[in-house]
Amino acid sequence: MRGDAVTTPHVGVTIRGVSHFFRIAQSDARDAQTVCAIDDVSLDVPQRSFTSIVGPSGCGKTTLLNIMAGLEPLQVGSVSVAGEAPRAGDAAVAYMLARDALLPWRTVAANAGFGLEVRGVPSAQRDDAAGRMLERVGLAAFAQAKPRQLSQGMRQRVALARTFALDSPVLLMDEPFGALDAQTKQQLQAVLLELWEQDRRTVVLVTHDLQEAIALSDRVVVMSARPGRIKGAFDVDLPRPRVVGDLIGTPAFTALYKRVHAEVEETRH
Repeated sequence: MRGDAVTTPHVGVTIRGVSHFFRIAQSDARDAQTVCAIDDVSLDVPQRSFTSIVGPSGCGKTTLLNIMAGLEPLQVGSVSVAGEAPRAGDAAVAYMLARDALLPWRTVAANAGFGLEVRGVPSAQRDDAAGRMLERVGLAAFAQAKPRQLSQGMRQRVALARTFALDSPVLLMDEPFGALDAQTKQQLQAVLLELWEQDRRTVVLVTHDLQEAIALSDRVVVMSARPGRIKGAFDVDLPRPRVVGDLIGTPAFTALYKRVHAEVEETRH
């Protein structure tokens, strides 16, 4: 049963009492098991804030993100994203996946503008927007290159450019830097921080990397093991603008990391 959207003033995403179930097929095709992925989740994400969701594998983080994006049907509870019930293809929402998902036959510029093309933006306007975003992520010189000519880190920069070019007020991000090496990941985190600090969209990031969650976010939300529930939330009282490399290892960062890490470890037992 689909709940109605509930809107809270000054909140970019409102989640109330959301539960979600999957039917898992067994060896006997006539039989199936019902699995509760997330259970009675409620969460407010303030407008123009950066929230990260962490927790053990299989706790329903991505399922929750997919519900916000309208990619999974809302079964129990209510969700409001930018004031409306979630629906697939909503122009208010941009979704960045773990993989760059670049089209190999298109140039970097054409990939950066692809989301705008899908939304029907005229070619001149999308070319201008894509060009400006490639400049911001440091890839203007590679606009006519093909994805095969780029490193993985550069490909993720293109994916960032494509996501931010959409100008959606809500950005959902599912482990966008999870496959990168530590040095490249930190570089991309710096690019993301710079983009976000300039535009201040509402961001919900799913990650397994606690350092990443703390360094980027205003708040870190911890989910329990399946069925996923909100176990705790931590405000990140670190000054902005931030430089990720300078934050890690400072006393304030280390103290918060230990608190979040302890909360995550408790969810495993």
